[in-house]
Amino acid sequence: MFLAASVVTGLALAFVIVAWHPELALRGPLGLSAQRSGAAAPAGAVAERVVAGPPRVTYADAVERAAPAVVNIFTAGVITERIAPSGLDELFGGYLLPRYRQRIERTLGSGVILDADGHIVTNEHVIANAEAIRVQLADGRTAVASIVGRDPDTDLAVLQIDLKNLPVMELGNSDHLKVGDVVLAIGDAYGLSQTVTHGIVSATSRQQLGLATLEDFIQTDAAINAGNSGGALVDSNGKLIGINTAMVARSLGVEGIGFAIPVNMVRGVVSEIIAKGRVVRGWIGIHPEDVSADQAAQLGLARGGVVIFSMDLGSPAVEAGLRPGDLVTTIDAVHVQSAQELLAHIAATIPGVTVTLRGVRGTSRFEAPVRVIERPRNR
Repeated sequence: MFLAASVVTGLALAFVIVAWHPELALRGPLGLSAQRSGAAAPAGAVAERVVAGPPRVTYADAVERAAPAVVNIFTAGVITERIAPSGLDELFGGYLLPRYRQRIERTLGSGVILDADGHIVTNEHVIANAEAIRVQLADGRTAVASIVGRDPDTDLAVLQIDLKNLPVMELGNSDHLKVGDVVLAIGDAYGLSQTVTHGIVSATSRQQLGLATLEDFIQTDAAINAGNSGGALVDSNGKLIGINTAMVARSLGVEGIGFAIPVNMVRGVVSEIIAKGRVVRGWIGIHPEDVSADQAAQLGLARGGVVIFSMDLGSPAVEAGLRPGDLVTTIDAVHVQSAQELLAHIAATIPGVTVTLRGVRGTSRFEAPVRVIERPRNR
């Protein structure tokens, strides 16, 4: 009876306490809130246990390291254009002389500072017609830039500015890139300086796109817009892995396809331009085209090759007896499957060295030793 009386008395006391302080009914045995997730805590309550959320994903550190070395490039040049014929021209039967006018063309682009001496790499097409070039840094400083050299074959150019305490971009290694790696594009998109976009590497070693003579592009889905040309493509550590060059036209209904020149190609081109003012490449004067798989099968070839479509008069190829229509299958015993591969092999050959082309001419095979010379400036 004593035990029963004690239980009854305890329950009665508990009832009285809960009646006066109902929030105590929500406390568990460890003093932790037993509220369901999403329920509002009582006013003035202090959280006694914090549940950690998902980890924060950010590339702010990479942008902070890389962005200061990305510059805006403003150019101005005078271009001459023909005036469209008027009704007066038609009245005189089109015998009036054509008329021309000149105007100033301004362009926007981006560039990357490579060293403390003020060397900046950008796309050649950004400064192609420029007569005046001005560079603006991320910190607001501006300077007039001079052209150290240009390389249309890879669409790269090197500028130089005279400023102190320059931020310098750290270079990565594009040979280590894998499809799916995270990349950031930094540039002057549509005149909006220091714009950063995010994506992944979609493909590597893209060639035969018709963007440059020598192509080995990184494909990315990071947004690359007008003004991004010459800007930086960096990895998640903020290291330069490419120079943004082109995007597929949105007028074609294509999104998320952009291309960048890999930094390992940039290294070699920039080094030669700084040392010599130009890039020395081999040349024999041929203009090759690819042979499709179907065409190769019709010719009885197990694999494709390239056909010489045309040649420059007086070139080493003409002197060596090559002819338009020759099907080239190997160069120096290395099988070539595309015109790009053939041109790249010749370009990488030191002028003065002889290369041997083998292939099919009509129904017979041929072999032609060709002496490589330096590519003429106007080619």
